[in-house]
Parts: sequence; C-alpha cells; structure tokens
Amino acid sequence: MNDFDYIIVGAGSAGCVLANRLTEDGTTTVALIEAGGADNKQEIHVPAAFSKLFKGACDWAYYTEEQAQLNNRRLYWPRGKVLGGSSSINAMIYTRGHAADFDGWRQPGWSSGEVEPLFDKTLLEVCELRTKNPLSHAFVSACEEQGIPRNDDFNGATMDGAGFFHVTQRNGKRWSCAAAYLKPALQRKNLTVFTHAQTTRVLFEGTRAAGIEAVCGGERKELRAKREVILSGGAINSPQLLMLSGIGDADDLRNLGIRAIADVPGVGKNLQDHLIGGAAYECTQPVTLAGAETIGNLLRYIFFRKGMLASNVAEAGAFVRIERDASVPDIELIFGPTYYMSHGFENPKGHGFTIGSMLLHPKSRGSIRLRSNDPMEAPAIQPNYLNDPADVDLLKEGVRLCQRVANAKAFDAFRGAEVWPGPRGDDDAGFEAFIRDTAETLYHPVGTCRMGDVVDDQLRVRGVEALRVIDASVMPTIVTGHPNAAVVMIAEKGAELIRNAFR
Repeated sequence: MNDFDYIIVGAGSAGCVLANRLTEDGTTTVALIEAGGADNKQEIHVPAAFSKLFKGACDWAYYTEEQAQLNNRRLYWPRGKVLGGSSSINAMIYTRGHAADFDGWRQPGWSSGEVEPLFDKTLLEVCELRTKNPLSHAFVSACEEQGIPRNDDFNGATMDGAGFFHVTQRNGKRWSCAAAYLKPALQRKNLTVFTHAQTTRVLFEGTRAAGIEAVCGGERKELRAKREVILSGGAINSPQLLMLSGIGDADDLRNLGIRAIADVPGVGKNLQDHLIGGAAYECTQPVTLAGAETIGNLLRYIFFRKGMLASNVAEAGAFVRIERDASVPDIELIFGPTYYMSHGFENPKGHGFTIGSMLLHPKSRGSIRLRSNDPMEAPAIQPNYLNDPADVDLLKEGVRLCQRVANAKAFDAFRGAEVWPGPRGDDDAGFEAFIRDTAETLYHPVGTCRMGDVVDDQLRVRGVEALRVIDASVMPTIVTGHPNAAVVMIAEKGAELIRNAFR
C-alpha cells in the first residue's frame, strides 16, 4: 500500500503524537516515516544512560558551523534518530513553559489560556524522580541560602524558584513519546510505520503536496497522500526538507539547482537555542552518579527501578530573574550530581557535581541552510551563539550565580576544589574566555519554520496546499525551560486542526 490519507515525516515527539491522534477514529490511513530505527536499545529506557546514546546509531550527531563568539568552535548537536526522536535520548525534564511565552507568540488560538487544555491532554506520564541524590537536595537548600525560594512544581502557579524537575518516566523507566503515543497506536491497522526510511523531498502536483519520496533500504520509494503531508522533523530536518522540496528563498534555491515552488524566504531563519555555561566541583563524598554502575546500583535498578540509574542526571534546577526588569525568568540553573563536561565526553575521573546556567531567552538568532541539493548531506547549522553582547553579559552573570550557589553552606559537606572555571574565573577576561571555550547547547533548537511567517496559525505552509509543519520549528520564540512539553502540545493542537479541517 502506497496511498494514505496522511503522511507524517518524522517519528519524533510531534510525529508520535500525530500518529496516535490521527488514527484514533480507525477510518483514516496514516503513514509515519522515520529515518532511524526502533527504540529497542537498553540505554534509551534506563534514564541515567541517555548520554551513552550520543554519537551512536540513535543520534543524527550534527555539528554547527564555526561559532565566531565561541572561539570558532563547532558545537556538537545530538538529535534523536529513532522512534520517539529526541524524547528517546533527552534528560526527560518536563516543563510546560511560562504563560508569557505563548501569549508572546501573538497567534490566534495559541494564547496561554487556549493551549493550557492541550497540555492537560498529554499521554506522557509526568512524575517526580523516584530517587533524589543528596547533592541535589543540597543544591535546592543552597539556592534558598542565596535568596531563591523553593518551588516544588515548575508547572504550577509560578516558575520562579528552586526545586526538583518533574520527569517523563513510568516506574523508573523513560516514558518517551514513542512509549506514550506510538506504541498504543501500533495495534491499529490504519497506521503504517516505515523505519530506516529517509525522506528526500515532498512531491507536488502543481502547488499541492501529493506525497513524499524516501530512500528505504537503498531504494527510492514514493508514497502518496490523499489529504495532507505533515512535516515533523524538528528545527533542523523540517526546514531542510522544505528547501529540498522547493520551498524557501527562491534565489537561494535556484543557486543550488532546486526549482522553486513557493518563495518563502523565512524557511530556515529564526533559529534559536538554549546555550549553557557552568561551574563544576570535586565532591568529597562518593555519592555522585560516577558510582551509578556498581553491582549494588544495578541490582537496585533491576529489581526496584530505583537508585542512581533511575536518575535523569539533571535532577534539580532553579528559574531566576537576573535582569531587574525581566518579566519572566531569564536564567535557568540546572544541577547534576556528576561531572557533565562537553556532553559528558570530557568528564574527569572521580566524583564531582555540576551547576549549569542556561540562557532562557537568547537575543541571538541563527539559521539552517542547505549546503547542496543532496538530501543526504547535513545542512549548515548556524546558531550565531552570543552574537548579541547582551547574551554574553547575562550568561556571565548566570555562571557567577552558579559559583555562589556552589559555595553556600549547604554544600560544605560535599564541596571540594573548583574544577570549572577554576583559576580562569579569577579575573573578568579569563572568566569570559572560559565561557567562550566551554559553553554548549542544551539541545533545544526551535523556530526555523516560524508560525506567522513560514506557516500560518493553522500550521499550514504558506504558498502551497496540503502541507503542514508540526514540530518545534514553528515556535516564533523559544519557551522558558525545556521545550519537549510544548512540542507535544503543538502536536496535540495540530491534530485537532487537521481533524477539524476534514470533518
């Protein structure tokens, strides 16, 4: 069968939601196309093991262009290439965002009051960590010493304050969008899932999306869509596929030998991401996640689904306002009871802990561009980190706050030598150089098919018919916190919009 009512490209968070919701009535036929494979690796399901998936078969393992403001480093960007997408390799943190985020999008139907019921619809199981490290308790207490109030629910009345993150887990195991949404839908005869199938372009009849072309097992395959094609590849792959299919800046496309179907210059623009810098310390007690894989911890996890292996690594955090006129939190502190340097690839031996400072609302903007018309070539990712000097100043203040929290009395029983920034933090020039040498992504790219520009408020791509984008790329601005919950919300709303259009 090659004809379907809907074709969904990408089985990440949004794609899994759509596959579930669009097959609920049992009458519509849906094809879900995923470049990666099944989510059967053990490291996916054991929460503390997620970084072991980096640069492996479940990861696109992208790299940015050289970042002029980060000493010309090319930053590694892990993105999920597996059923569940990045929800199968992330740290499982569930934050809905601030009400002002959605009101600030200024799009009909997307205000905070209108999207709140969609968050409540989620099939994701959201819970507290089953085991909380003593260092994470010390972090929350240390924040209180610094005047940051305790907050036991970042999804409650206020985001401000320090506390433990809620996580997407069930019984101590990761509860990804593949587990929550896709697995139940796989029993339905009207859903067909294609894995190890990379979509190379959208097929058009005139300006109407009629299907997709994909490479599956080395062979070219065409699938036809009777109603709509839906792109859910995320902030990198969705704009890439639009441009490969002839939707983007017409001059740029012609220069690459691609026939322009619709001149939509905003495709690939408006890239935003959360950049994080931080401080790391030796720990004088053997309580960190460096000991997570001892026999005792392995047995505790196997039999009880508790202990260090049930940790999401980033156990606790704080949302703070550093700028006096900030209307929402502008820095998020993230605490891990372990070293976490360069995505965990450069951790020192022994026990340590890390406090990161994340820029919640960066002013810098970047882009996704095609390098060529070859769909198998990764696009050029240019986040332009710290291009706006205000981002530099705020990140520096955030990392200084990390140091103050780490030096509070609550950490006296645990804190050893400062590993990061160490002596480089003794003067302002050395401190800034340290940040430019070590800051990394926190894996939250959004915005490259901006709503109101590339897509309308119904998530329909401008200039063509029967084509939508439903994923993180449609966010006009990045949300406060971790975007996965908002992506699920966007997909829930997208499914409603599609169903209403075909009633």
